Amino acid sequence: MKSTLKKIYVLIALVVSYSLCSQNEAKPIFENGEAQVVEAFNTPEKWIRHDVFVETEFDSDGDGKLDRMHADITRPYQTETEGLKLPVIYESSPYYAGVAPNVKGVFWDVKHELGEMGPERVHPDVARLGERPIISNSQIKTWVPRGYIVVHSSSPGTGLSQGSPTVGGDNESLAPKAVIDWLNGRTRAYTEPYGGKEVKAFWSTGKVGMTGTSYNGTIPLAAATTGVKGLEVIIPIAPNTSYYHYYRSNGLVRSPGGYLGEDIDVLYDYIHSGDETKRATNNKRVRDTEMKNGMDRITGDYNDFWAGRDYLNDMKPMTAALLMSHGFNDWNVMPEHSYRIYKKAKEMGLETAIYYHQFGHGGPPPVAMMNKWFTHYLHGIDNGIEKETNKAFIVREGDDMQKPTAYKDYPNPKSKDVSLYLTGGAPETGGLVLSKPNKQKNEILVDNYSFSGEALAKAEITQHRLLYVSPILKEDLHISGVPRITVSLASSKPAANLSVWLVSLPWNESRRAKTTDNIITRGWADPQNHASLSESEPLKPGKFYTFSFDLQPDDQIIKAGQQIGLMIFSSDKDYTLHPKPGTELTIDLNKTELILPIVGGIEKF
Repeated sequence: MKSTLKKIYVLIALVVSYSLCSQNEAKPIFENGEAQVVEAFNTPEKWIRHDVFVETEFDSDGDGKLDRMHADITRPYQTETEGLKLPVIYESSPYYAGVAPNVKGVFWDVKHELGEMGPERVHPDVARLGERPIISNSQIKTWVPRGYIVVHSSSPGTGLSQGSPTVGGDNESLAPKAVIDWLNGRTRAYTEPYGGKEVKAFWSTGKVGMTGTSYNGTIPLAAATTGVKGLEVIIPIAPNTSYYHYYRSNGLVRSPGGYLGEDIDVLYDYIHSGDETKRATNNKRVRDTEMKNGMDRITGDYNDFWAGRDYLNDMKPMTAALLMSHGFNDWNVMPEHSYRIYKKAKEMGLETAIYYHQFGHGGPPPVAMMNKWFTHYLHGIDNGIEKETNKAFIVREGDDMQKPTAYKDYPNPKSKDVSLYLTGGAPETGGLVLSKPNKQKNEILVDNYSFSGEALAKAEITQHRLLYVSPILKEDLHISGVPRITVSLASSKPAANLSVWLVSLPWNESRRAKTTDNIITRGWADPQNHASLSESEPLKPGKFYTFSFDLQPDDQIIKAGQQIGLMIFSSDKDYTLHPKPGTELTIDLNKTELILPIVGGIEKF
């Protein structure tokens, strides 16, 4: 009897002990639809940190072996000791292992005539910083304490990842796909770049969310276009969604802001931090053959090379939910990059929203917003994200970036296109009016790259630009959408740059002036591509050509007392090639029109 009772007491003690242990097991906690910091996870000294080499389905360095991607993992220790499985926040980058130095001559020389090639540029080498086991510390402090595992990987041909950079090629989509496949048990990873022991992701639920900024924001979209199962949600921040749109504009060779003379082969050199013994063959095959033959700095035309590096063309398999983030004054990766993907994702019926702010490159959505998206799609918490009726979140001028204003959509559904016409006034300023004037005389500008766009916008009199201004605004004017210009011009030469700025005047020259005080939006085009983006046609001097193109998307409130100015000029000092000054552009005012998307339409102008 005593023996039986003793056994019962022991059994009860074990049950109680197990129950207490179960109650004390660490697990994610959610409040108001967001994952909260869990103290049991907020123990950096106990985090398990290790790396693996994930086998891909491609051989992009041509060594006869499937490339392996170097990935690191940071996870709560409970994933090892308590059998806890958690979802993954994943960021991939070509920048983790260092970049090439910005030496003289690394960018293309832009001082030459259109239709010509500049002198060969310098090709610097990257001093690799690739380390083991930790590639990066980004995302970790934010998400690991909230019940996520954080994974990083170096993109192909960078750091300790094998292969070659292609700057938008298929391998840069398939590489993150392989990592996600491994997190779902569909492919293999090893402890070493060659050979090594196989490693299983036993701690992963298989649900993955990706985020990152700039190139690191491009890779989540690249992965999503493969349709890989397990990638539930992506939050790209200022992503480059088309390398053509990054390095060209409507047929024109146009640099990204701040990097005059950069092109896709420059970026290739900048990130090529992979195995030094593979670089020469990678350079020969990718940079000096595929890129050299395809990038075409002579005409700037859209071709198969560029089409293959445009993620809009690859979106059909995509199933991941999408929260886009971008700045309306990002003149590096311009705001069209996010808008074009957001628009397509909506058409496909994907769950999507967009966050825009009024600043420059970068700028993530508020952490609370990201948290809700990751919580819903990765932890499966019903927090209403997919039922949200507002799909656009825009930081208004002067507001805190953490406090965007919610709108039904972008562009604002209340926005209507308003046609504005030109009245002459060169070399001073003409008018921007609602009613189409009677026949106007043509006006002429003379190209001279030595004057910046800012200087031209502020000049009272100059022959190097044409400027047309609206009446003084009597009340605030809300622009929301994609302005479009139709222009009719004749050139004195077979080729010419065309630049268009929409500005707010008078120009605010205060040191505290914000970009939004002066620049509304901008656009560039090659008149030789007036009929086709993929085929240039040399201009016949003196002959008029009429064509239309979009300016960059915008959502901006222009204050009462200001005037809207449409500035037309030729070479843009900070963005275009610099041909010898003197080309004349003649504008036919009667066939030139600006379409401006205004909230409230014509009544509000």
